[in-house]
Amino acid sequence: MSGTTQPADARSEEGSTGFADFGDNIDSATFEQILEMDDDEDEREFSRSIVFDFFTQADNTFKSMDSNLEKKDLAQLSALGHFLKGSSATLGLTKVKDSCEKIQHFGAHKDETGTREEPDDEVCLKNCKTTIAQAKKEFDEVEKILKRFYHDE
Repeated sequence: MSGTTQPADARSEEGSTGFADFGDNIDSATFEQILEMDDDEDEREFSRSIVFDFFTQADNTFKSMDSNLEKKDLAQLSALGHFLKGSSATLGLTKVKDSCEKIQHFGAHKDETGTREEPDDEVCLKNCKTTIAQAKKEFDEVEKILKRFYHDE
């Protein structure tokens, strides 16, 4: 049995903090590409720094989104959605990425798919507000999963 070669808290597919815990929140193939850049599979310093920097970035971006919701600045909401969509896509945070893409579309006076125009600012703001709340919940979920993965609960 290989259990003697790895510590009980190994950060691997086999452990309780492995890819199986990601569910549909995190794309394992994308996240694994980030993990492949780690020099030491036990420490995972490189990927850990990227993930924890993302946590800070997402917190700050959500604060900016809240501020721009109050200001009713749809263009800035679209830009912030686009920004956070890219960061979350890089890590494979599927649900967060999808919600941020919707925020990007709503801020650009579009429907959630980005295909139909929505000229009413109030409708766009309401859609942004709802989707930002959803994205925050999805972010909280992946933050918990990834903190558990990195044994930082």
